[in-house]
Amino acid sequence: MYEQYTIAAIATPPGEGGVAIVRLSGIDAERIAKQIFTRSQGKNGNLRSHMLYHGSIRDPRTESVVDEVLLTIMRQPRSYTGEDVVEVHCHGGAFVSRQVLGVILAQGARQAEAGEFTKRAFLNGKLDLAQAEAVLDLIHARTAKGAELALNQASGSLSKHVGELREELLDILVQVEAAIDFPDEDIELLQRPKLAKKIFLLADKNNSISATYEWGRLFREGAKVCISGRPNVGKSSLLNALLGEQRVIVTPIPGTTRDVIEESMNLDGLPVVIWDTAGIRETGDQVEQQGVALSHQYLAKADAVIVVLDGSQQLDPQDFSVLCSVGDKKRLVVINKNDLPMAFSVDQVKCQNGEAELVLVSAKIGDGIDSLKTALRNLLINHQAEPEVAVTNLRHHSELKRSAESLEQGAQALKAGLPSELVAVNFNEAREALEEIIGVINNDDILERIFKNFCVGK
Repeated sequence: MYEQYTIAAIATPPGEGGVAIVRLSGIDAERIAKQIFTRSQGKNGNLRSHMLYHGSIRDPRTESVVDEVLLTIMRQPRSYTGEDVVEVHCHGGAFVSRQVLGVILAQGARQAEAGEFTKRAFLNGKLDLAQAEAVLDLIHARTAKGAELALNQASGSLSKHVGELREELLDILVQVEAAIDFPDEDIELLQRPKLAKKIFLLADKNNSISATYEWGRLFREGAKVCISGRPNVGKSSLLNALLGEQRVIVTPIPGTTRDVIEESMNLDGLPVVIWDTAGIRETGDQVEQQGVALSHQYLAKADAVIVVLDGSQQLDPQDFSVLCSVGDKKRLVVINKNDLPMAFSVDQVKCQNGEAELVLVSAKIGDGIDSLKTALRNLLINHQAEPEVAVTNLRHHSELKRSAESLEQGAQALKAGLPSELVAVNFNEAREALEEIIGVINNDDILERIFKNFCVGK
């Protein structure tokens, strides 16, 4: 498919830097490199694979020197794409790198599309589809834990488990197909009870891996946390305390925060986007009304809510209104200003808040903030220990669920004594779902959606 042309792109981010990398892949990569590269010492014909060579890039059209560079050739199949790959390490900066790329394109290469290098790696068998998607996750990782999960998937951890599930399913399919092809041998009747049991166990394995998605999603995408409460309870002070720096204006005037303030933090490897919202209360101020309405919008799309109460003041109806507005979302109730005398009993809050955890803090002096961070992290991941393999991608989660559902339908069909032909339909649907994850079945629409999210040079 790709043997007919060579692609090229700048593989490093735009902007100024010490080094920029221009990457080529394809059948003409080495030919183009030798046309535009002149070694400082020796001849171009002696270029060895996986070695760095110092020299310059010249434009054959003008014979002018474009830049002093380092160049390496990685001959197939020992390359990222499985094709001949050339990398030109030139001086960083948008102008120089574009000049080098322009010279390369003038020699017959084509500008690479988004994700096309990784797509070629997949199509040439260097990566399966789950591993290719993990490359994108690794690029976008925001914490060490997120990078670790992506790297594990890129190395094949999920693919290995999915492959094992597929092999078990293929063994079952062999028996079902045998019952269809050799009905006179009575294979079907002999194997039905045993097969049904194996299928339910296989469906449980699918569901067990699929169930890790919420945990994996949080580390991949990050959690969204909303700080909510009535005005002047210390929401902005609490955000500053969580961040460990003064990022939000704090005043004793109620209603200081009118808009939603968004900040990011690393919660022991878990990326978190945290929203400081306007105080929720009834008000005649039109601007503040808009802020309150916006607060409710962000509260609705949060993964968890921190409800802040002022421990130095008596609870009032506005506090209970905020607690009710959270609905059934995950929540922590934070009683702030515990450096001051408590004006109400903790039991009063428990009566109104059910099972939600209470944390006492003083945002002003930093007391209890570490306990709050621990409680918030545990709340977000449901105290779940790290699974052996984590599903981080919604597509993988959906296909695993589809596979499990098809398996369960097939098992029920077996128990009901339905024809083997119908049972085989369910099992083949389950198999196809697993194969969609690792890309054994090439669906062009799926590939297009996946790789268009990559940067051009990857």
